[in-house]
Amino acid sequence: MGFKIAKPLSKFFFTRLQYNSGDWNTDQRMPSNLLNSLVEYTNIPIEEQERVVPLSSPKIFSSPFCYISGHKLVQFDAQEKQNFKQYVENGGFVFADDCNHDIDGLFAKSFENQMADIFGADALVKIPNTHPIYTSFFEFEDGPPTTSQELNGWGDDLVHEYLKAIIINGRIGVLYSNKDYGCEWDYDFRNKRWLAVDNTRFGVNIIMYALNS
Repeated sequence: MGFKIAKPLSKFFFTRLQYNSGDWNTDQRMPSNLLNSLVEYTNIPIEEQERVVPLSSPKIFSSPFCYISGHKLVQFDAQEKQNFKQYVENGGFVFADDCNHDIDGLFAKSFENQMADIFGADALVKIPNTHPIYTSFFEFEDGPPTTSQELNGWGDDLVHEYLKAIIINGRIGVLYSNKDYGCEWDYDFRNKRWLAVDNTRFGVNIIMYALNS
């Protein structure tokens, strides 16, 4: 079964991946917030509601963009592994976000182990802060923006200065973050007016990169 992003898209839809282990249903307001940002800043037609698709389902192969997150153990079953690998290797894009915003938590360790098992021990690599994803729409000269969770969340005082990725055929297939963007963007989009700078702008970059690379 192949996968190819259809261009132009009739409507962009945000797909959240449901997996059998862990807690996949995090930051429930975040998708609508990012979708609102696409409306504000781009001319991409969107579906207003996120789609929740089991990773084991063939429906993922119709998704131009997938999001996966959690706090707890990630242990994919055989079908989930097969679909994840096939989706990414055939042009799909997965944004994986660690809700613990750390490097030693259960989600981080187990997700990274899953990626090593599926794609190889050295597949997940640091991407430079000059990577095109940081200029795909808005410009982020210093690389990934820092989140308030990193500075004020669990008190770990840990700021991640880079993101990691699995590169397939010269493009990002899996973008991996320990910065907890999901929690950073988990608010009603109508509250953006209280922000000096809209902090969802990097989410727009991620989606635009996924659709155009």
